Amino acid sequence: MNDYLLTKIEINKCMNTQIEIILLVVSVLFFLSILAGKASSKFGIPALLLFLGIGMLFGSDFLGIQFENIQLANMIGTIALCIILFSGGLDTSITEIRPIIAQGVVLATVGVFLTAILTGLVVWWILGMTMASAGIGLITSILLASTMASTDSASVFSILRSKGLHLKNNLRPMLELESGSNDPMAYVLVISFISIIQQDAQPNFWLVASLLLFQLVIGAALGFILGKIAVKVINRIEIGNDSLYPILLFVFCIFIFSITYFAKGNGFLAVYIGGLVIGNSKFVHKRSSLNFFDGLAWMSQLLLFLTLGLLVNPREILPILIPGLIISFLMIFVTRPLSVFLCLLPFRKMQVKDKVYVSWVGLRGAVPIIFAILTLVADIPHSRLIFNIVFLSTLVSLLIQGTSLALVARWLKLAETPRRIRKMDSFDIDFSNDIKSVTSEIEITAKMLENGNQLMDLSLPDQTLVVMIKRDENYFVPTGKTILKGKDKVLIITDNHEALIETYKNLGLENV
Repeated sequence: MNDYLLTKIEINKCMNTQIEIILLVVSVLFFLSILAGKASSKFGIPALLLFLGIGMLFGSDFLGIQFENIQLANMIGTIALCIILFSGGLDTSITEIRPIIAQGVVLATVGVFLTAILTGLVVWWILGMTMASAGIGLITSILLASTMASTDSASVFSILRSKGLHLKNNLRPMLELESGSNDPMAYVLVISFISIIQQDAQPNFWLVASLLLFQLVIGAALGFILGKIAVKVINRIEIGNDSLYPILLFVFCIFIFSITYFAKGNGFLAVYIGGLVIGNSKFVHKRSSLNFFDGLAWMSQLLLFLTLGLLVNPREILPILIPGLIISFLMIFVTRPLSVFLCLLPFRKMQVKDKVYVSWVGLRGAVPIIFAILTLVADIPHSRLIFNIVFLSTLVSLLIQGTSLALVARWLKLAETPRRIRKMDSFDIDFSNDIKSVTSEIEITAKMLENGNQLMDLSLPDQTLVVMIKRDENYFVPTGKTILKGKDKVLIITDNHEALIETYKNLGLENV
C-alpha cells in the first residue's frame, strides 16, 4: 500500500513538473515573441516572420523541443484563425469597403480559383522536372497550390496595420476585404481535392463547384443572421459585470463558427461576416470589446506562428529548397499577378499600378500552413512534402513581400502621408467610434506661453477645448484663467482631424 502511495506521489510530482516546465517554456516563448514584435516595428521585419523564427529556433532541430502533435496544431490553427478573421471583420468599416466590394469579392473567389489552377500547373511542371521520383500527380499539385491560393488575412491585417500604411484609391480596404473573405474559397478547394485523392476518383468539378457555392451561401447567411442576433443579445442582456462583455463577444465568435460547421456551411466566412455585422453595429461596451479582440487576435497570431514554427523541421526543407524557391518566385511574380489582372479586367477604371500593388500583396502566412496541416491530418500521399513546400513559400513571401509593402507602395506612388495623432500617455481616456470627436495630448512648452501663461492666452481654434490638465501627479479641470506651467500635460478635444491639425499648427507643433 505504501509503495502504491509513493508511486502515485512520484507520478503526480512528475506531472506537476512537466506542467511547470511547459508553462515556463510557453512564457519564455511569448516574451521573446513580444520582443520580436517590438523589433519588427523598429527594423521593418514582419513580426509574424520573427514569430516563426522563434518557433523554429526552439524546435527539434535546434534547441530540441519535440512537437509532433498534428491534431493539436490543427485545433490551435482553427481557433486562432476564427479569432483573427472575426477581429478583422470587427475592424472593417462597411463604409470603407462599399465602393470596392465587387473587386474584393471577385478576387476572393475567382482570384483564388485561378491562382490554385495556374499555380497547380506550375507545381506539376516544376516538381516533374526537379523531383520526378516523388511521383506528384496533377491533382496533388493542384491540392498543394490550393493551400497557398488565398491571401493570408493574419499577415495582411498585421503588416498593413502595424506599419500604419495609408494607401490611395481604396486599396487598403480592398486588400483587407480580399484577405478576410478568400480563405473559405481556398478551404473548400483543399477539402474537395483531399476528398478526391482519398477516394481515388475522377474529379467531379460540377460537384466541387456546387459544394463550394452551397458552403459559401450558408456561411454568409448564417454569419449575417447570427451577427444580428449577437448585437441584439449584447444590447438587451444585463450581465452586471462590465468586464464580461468582451468575453460574451468571444463566445459569439466561437458559436457562429460551430453552428455554421454543423449546418455544413463555411465557418471561416461566417465568423468574418459575423464580425463585420457586429463591428458595424452599435452595442454596449463596444470600445472595450474591440480593444479586447485586438489583443486577442494579436495573441492568436503569436501562438499560431509559434506553434507552426515548432512543427516544422528545417532539415526537411533542404531537399526541396530549389523546387520550393522556384515555385515561390513563380507564384509571386507570375501566377498571382496573372490571376489578379484577369480578375480585374472588368474594372477598367483601376489603374495598372493599383493592380500591380494588389498582386504584390499576395502574402502567404499562417492560413496556407494550416491548410497544409489538413493534408497531414488526412494522411494524404506526399502530405509532408506539401507541408514543407508551403512552409518554405510562406517564409519567402513574408521575407520578400512582407518587408517591402511600404517600399513598393512608395515606389508606385500609392502611399499617402498619414495624419497621425499624438499618443496619450498621461490620460487613459477613449471614446466610442460613434463619437466623431478627436482627442490628443499636448505638453506645454515655454514657446506656447510667450503670449501669456493663462489658458485663454493659448492660440486655440474655436472647435478645440482643453478639458483636463496633468501637473506632476495631479489632475484638474481648467478654466480660461488657469495658469499654465511648462511640462504641463494638456488633454484637448476637437471636432475632427482637420481641426486637430490646425491646433497643432497654431501651437507650433509638428503633426507627429
